[in-house]
Amino acid sequence: MTKTAWVFPGQGSQAIGMGADLFDLSAVQEKLEQAQGILGWSIAEICQSPDDLVSKTRYTQPCLYTVESLLVDLMQSQGHQPDFVAGHSLGEYVALYAAGVFDFEAGLRLVKQRAELMDNASEGGMAALLGFDRAQLEQQIAQTPGVVLANDNNEAQVVISGTAEAIDAVIAQVKTKRSVKLNVSGAFHSPMMAGAAAEYEQLLAEVEFREARVPLLSNVDPSPAIAPQILKERLQKQMTGSVRWREITLRLPQEGVTEILEIGPGKVLVGIMKRGCPDVTFGNRSLAAEIL
Repeated sequence: MTKTAWVFPGQGSQAIGMGADLFDLSAVQEKLEQAQGILGWSIAEICQSPDDLVSKTRYTQPCLYTVESLLVDLMQSQGHQPDFVAGHSLGEYVALYAAGVFDFEAGLRLVKQRAELMDNASEGGMAALLGFDRAQLEQQIAQTPGVVLANDNNEAQVVISGTAEAIDAVIAQVKTKRSVKLNVSGAFHSPMMAGAAAEYEQLLAEVEFREARVPLLSNVDPSPAIAPQILKERLQKQMTGSVRWREITLRLPQEGVTEILEIGPGKVLVGIMKRGCPDVTFGNRSLAAEIL
């Protein structure tokens, strides 16, 4: 029997025009209106703005959460259900929604505050490294104060996060095929986000989490879990913790998963997961036409 995992991309997968074929569907109007009431602005307008407002963090995260949640609704309306779910950074919120841990409104309120806190972060930065010696990289990070491994995407692609000086020091000492400074406002997924995480914890504590309908693999702990308190504790640690996506990729086949569907714009996760899952079938659902 085929076991399927739904995975949800995070910041970096957004694009001008994403969700365009969703926004005219009658089935999504209620949630779009609900989102506008919470956010004070239109998801559809931001996603289609030629000024690329959708790439500004305070807009990116609510837009991705909403578009991906609408795709989840369409998938479920057609009788599709996953056996496991996981999401990359922001995508973990959609995974929690898909698993029935909280409703759309509760998730969007969390995402709104998360996006605003991260957009207001002003310390440090991030850099993507491609093609490197992992042992050398890990040793250099351990020897360099002020920098951590933020996103462990696969064997050949990671993101480091920390002070500008520490990032430069690591890049200077580790031979890579390519290194790219990311256009972000702060050192996401690092201890430098502790202040924002503490402020965010107050809102998270007020949100009721239900038992997940299917096991979820969290960013900070890739072991499957359904218990509400465990999922909430893991989500609280996410803002300062590493995204352990490489381990999630390896764990899914161990759980018997033979099909992975990326639900959301683009094919970012498919691209970084294929190497680690050679025996798994991959697919993508980014358009309503691919579901209905």
